[in-house]
Amino acid sequence: MACYPHPYFPIFESNVVSWMLPFSDETRDVKRIKRSSSMVESLSSTLYSGGSSICRSRSTNSLNNSPKLHFRDHIWIYTQRYLAAEAVEEAAVAVINAGEGGNEEEGNIADGMRLVQLLIACAEAVACRDNSHASALLSELRSNALVFGSAFQRVASCFVQGLIGRLSLAQPPGAVGFVAPTMNIMDIASDKKEEEALRLVYEICPHIRFGHFVANNAILEAFEGESSVHVVDLGMTLGLTHGHQWRLLIQSLAERAGKPPSRLRITGVGLCVDRFRIIGDELEEYAKDMGINLEFSVVKTNLENLRPEDIETSEGEVLVVNSILQLHCVVKESRGALNSVLQIIHELSPKVLVLVEQDSSHNGPFFLGRFMEALHYYSAIFDSLDAMLPKYDTRRAKMEQFYFAEEIKNIVSCEGPARVERHERVDQWRRRMSRAGFQVAPIKMMAQAKRWLVKNQVCDGYTVIEEKGCLVLGWKSKPIIAASCWKC
Repeated sequence: MACYPHPYFPIFESNVVSWMLPFSDETRDVKRIKRSSSMVESLSSTLYSGGSSICRSRSTNSLNNSPKLHFRDHIWIYTQRYLAAEAVEEAAVAVINAGEGGNEEEGNIADGMRLVQLLIACAEAVACRDNSHASALLSELRSNALVFGSAFQRVASCFVQGLIGRLSLAQPPGAVGFVAPTMNIMDIASDKKEEEALRLVYEICPHIRFGHFVANNAILEAFEGESSVHVVDLGMTLGLTHGHQWRLLIQSLAERAGKPPSRLRITGVGLCVDRFRIIGDELEEYAKDMGINLEFSVVKTNLENLRPEDIETSEGEVLVVNSILQLHCVVKESRGALNSVLQIIHELSPKVLVLVEQDSSHNGPFFLGRFMEALHYYSAIFDSLDAMLPKYDTRRAKMEQFYFAEEIKNIVSCEGPARVERHERVDQWRRRMSRAGFQVAPIKMMAQAKRWLVKNQVCDGYTVIEEKGCLVLGWKSKPIIAASCWKC
């Protein structure tokens, strides 16, 4: 990406210290970074020399000379790349955020590195089905990965849950070395708790609201000057109560220059029919108060079973399709399911398809690579939550344990059809959409997006960049959410 390159790979291209210099221009910070980099080197050498049987039995030269990479070779490559990268990242963040901490600062860095080391070693053991070693590491991790600890301790607690779940699938309960999950205050979430967590994520984090903002602006542009308009909403904006996205759109349509549309249709696609109808009834009343005739309908189906005839279209209306964090759920090992959905959308001939997705690679072929990508991604999100909320704020715990942790556990624990959190980078989506016959419709609203950040008082550290016609919301150089528009 032009402005959001992968935040970890530059370490392999240049000196560690020079790579991190842009984070600070103070001499004392440079000294800290140098000290941290030496700690990283020490950690890396310790891990590779004695951290695991895999690392002991492989070397870079032997890999380069090997005519064919086997499963364990791939695991070792991922370990080497990501361990050093994550350790440097954690060291850099700790140096930047620490202040004048002295020995305490170095202790925090060392503790963070130790937790990283344990997590990666455990993931490696799970990947190689070394259940006994994985169980022993999980026992130590559970005592250090705290739900109300530092940002990295909290994100580690979620990954520990995922590793426990994956290990439980690899061997039956009661087997030697199995670590049975123990109950804690966050272990069981009811639907109401998950709904509350989603509401909090919407209200506190800018991710979903940013997607709604970009989508609505693209839809308004497509509807400009039109009198009969139709939105097909895949997933009905995640089932959020009150239909926030569509309230904003209705208001904008009512206030637009010229006349508002004489007819607005919204079709929600999903299985939560009762919830969608409640939202639809509220939206119809709201639209009526705004002087707009809204017709709301629901198509009860999941995306994989959607058929073109399920969507009723009218002659002369302008159709748009809206997908907020939905299409990644139909990305499978084969491209058949997603291709089928995209083909159906293409047959509907929408004026524009708005696609908002998490911008991270959580669908790679190897477990350890997915694990590390997810660790980088969610560490950034938990770091942002640290900046937005006090340490013991229960709202943060609810978001982390009932929303983000559910995504993490699905990425880490599940395989096959059960793994639905298959996030991919915007470049991969660009290739998929192109193969399905779509062309990018560049989003030209950088200035509006930056004003949106200010107007909504989004926490410092969040930025927006334009990447090949897409808008990407990121936290401290790490991409979080990407919004793109596509035409047939």
